[in-house]
Amino acid sequence: MRAEPKRKRLPFWIELPILIVIALVVALVVRTWVVQTFYIPSGSMENTLELNDKLLVNKLIYDFRSPDRGEIIVFQPPASWNAPANEKEFIKRVIGTPGDRVVCCDAAGAVTVNGYPLKETYLYPGNAPSTIRFDVTVPAGRLFVLGDHREISGDSRYHLRDSSGTIPISSVEGEAFAIYWPVNRWTALGVPDIFGSVPKPAGG
Repeated sequence: MRAEPKRKRLPFWIELPILIVIALVVALVVRTWVVQTFYIPSGSMENTLELNDKLLVNKLIYDFRSPDRGEIIVFQPPASWNAPANEKEFIKRVIGTPGDRVVCCDAAGAVTVNGYPLKETYLYPGNAPSTIRFDVTVPAGRLFVLGDHREISGDSRYHLRDSSGTIPISSVEGEAFAIYWPVNRWTALGVPDIFGSVPKPAGG
């Protein structure tokens, strides 16, 4: 039986540019549809996220499910929020999902979700859960979001006259799941355990 001739390899100087192009295409696909890097331009999520932190954002996850309470999301703010021209994307924590009743505050000063008081250990030291009172039932297809540094966060509380301050789920670009820079700040961003105890909304 005659052996098949070996395929001739391309010269290295031709192979290298091809490999570089393939790597760039793969990187572009990953960045566009799977994982995006995000830069923190403000202190509204301190101390969970600090100014100039760089994050990894999962852009694919919400193609398969909706955002959940406690997750940190990147989204495009509604036009009515009048965001500065240089802030095309916001980052906040999801507090209420469709059907949830989010209230500030109970007798102890805590934000409650479906009557359950949140022990928000992630809040910026010295910040109250909120100095703005609200009682919002989150509409279908929308989310109620707050920053962890409540005193300086322009979040749902400041837009209560516009869809009760909620944002459309369709505006969410992805979930922030890790800090990757600077190196000494590297950490995964999980959901605080307290959100696992929140009951389902009435009738949900």
